[in-house]
Order: sequence, then structure tokens, then C-alpha cells
Amino acid sequence: MTAAAPHRTFRLASTAAAMPMPAADLRVTCAVRLIDRRTGRSLRVNGSPLVLFTRRPDEAVAELLEGRDPAVWEARIEPLGREARR
Repeated sequence: MTAAAPHRTFRLASTAAAMPMPAADLRVTCAVRLIDRRTGRSLRVNGSPLVLFTRRPDEAVAELLEGRDPAVWEARIEPLGREARR
């Protein structure tokens, strides 16, 4: 049995925050989720968690946080795929 490689999760509190991922990682597909800081849960739409899959996570974060209170919401970025597991 092979141990699963740990994945990296990044959190951004506002669109002004710098993305803590090296530029080379921007080509990796990422899952971006909007998290309610009060509950620690993902935003849900019709009962399903809202997840954006993108290769431009900074743009997805800006879109998700637009018009939202950064004290209540944060965006989490999770790199996906084989490249992210290295």
C-alpha cells in the first residue's frame, strides 16, 4: 500500500493578499473554495459546496471574494493533479 502524498492548501483572506504559491505552480489546476470563517464550512449552493476549478486561482479568489466581508469569508486554494503532489 502506498501512502498518499499530502496536498497543499493555501488560504487568502482578501483580494489584496499575495498568493503564497510560486509562479511555476500557477499552471497547476486548482480547486478554489469560499469558506465561512464562522463555521469553517464551504459556501453551498443548492446543498452542494461551491468549488471553482481553475489554472488562475488568483482570479477565482478575486471573483469569489468580490463584495464579501473578508472578516467573514476566506478563499482556500488546493492544487490538484500529479504536479501538485511533487
